Amino acid sequence: MTTPEDAGLVPATAGHRLVVREVVHETADSRSVVFEVPADLTERFRYAPGQFLTVRVPGDGGRSAARCYSLASAPELDAHLTVTVKRVAGGAVSNWICDTLEAGHELEVLPPAGRFTPRTLDADLLMFAGGSGITPIMSITRSVLERGSGSVVMVYANRDESSVIFAGALRELAARFPERLTVLHLLESVEGLPTIARLRALTAPHVDRDAAFVCGPGPFMDAVTTALDQAGMAKDRVVVERFLSLSTDPFADVPATVADPSDDVDAARLTVTLDGERRELAWPRTTPLLDLLRAAGMEAPFSCREGACSACACKVKSGEIAMTRNDVLEAEDLDEGWVLGCQAHPVTDQVEVTYDE
Repeated sequence: MTTPEDAGLVPATAGHRLVVREVVHETADSRSVVFEVPADLTERFRYAPGQFLTVRVPGDGGRSAARCYSLASAPELDAHLTVTVKRVAGGAVSNWICDTLEAGHELEVLPPAGRFTPRTLDADLLMFAGGSGITPIMSITRSVLERGSGSVVMVYANRDESSVIFAGALRELAARFPERLTVLHLLESVEGLPTIARLRALTAPHVDRDAAFVCGPGPFMDAVTTALDQAGMAKDRVVVERFLSLSTDPFADVPATVADPSDDVDAARLTVTLDGERRELAWPRTTPLLDLLRAAGMEAPFSCREGACSACACKVKSGEIAMTRNDVLEAEDLDEGWVLGCQAHPVTDQVEVTYDE
């Protein structure tokens, strides 16, 4: 039998098949998918509030497609992992999930990833959610209220009242934590699309909060970040979640791109820390960091392999790295040393990176 390695491929071994425990109808156009995680995968699927899963769903003609969906569940509060999906007009994956997916189905899922998560649950946060962007915002909000001592001011924009995902849960949280949670609803049916001026007015009283988290449609996030800037909130306190459509299948075997270090006399020397393990490796200049680590048997995280998500992000401790592509890291992230492992190549002869921050 020909193995992926024999065919010049790097095998994709990070995905796991999970059973769908339940599909919850949240609104007419949104579903929450609850996954059953086997005991032996508990550690692999441990997550932080605000992270996401990459899910592979079947398609026509035996083809499949992968999408990134934020976790709505909260770690240590919910027994099962839950993602919430809103129907997209013409979207093959979201429509399949909303119309076809049932309890008992199995889907292939990558472990949780992403950096849209607070540094502490004791912070006072300003949250902006548009439509299904409430999903990671809900995970973070519940974690802060139930497990931390921080407070949340949430601005939640939707088309109309019937489109509000988690409406009942938000009312219950506001009643339980009246001093720590404020929810402000913006309904397009009542006041039109939220303008920068309207968002700035809502933001102004809260610019001294520890951080602002923003998730939703692109135009909504652009308007919010502009409003935050105009209101005077420092950019390094603004965290934005951006997902781009994946053009490749992150679950599939990929062409091997790991050069032989002996063929590259100019290979850099890498020191890497991942899951508490510290190793030193020769790093050929033409090999992406992600491919190098996975070829060396290290379970480096990834999702899209396209520079379009932050699943593979790691932090440069010393030396310099260049990225072939970056569609997700902001200037503030780059200033702090964050890079995307799937797009990273060494510039200096000695480089140290960590995945453990």
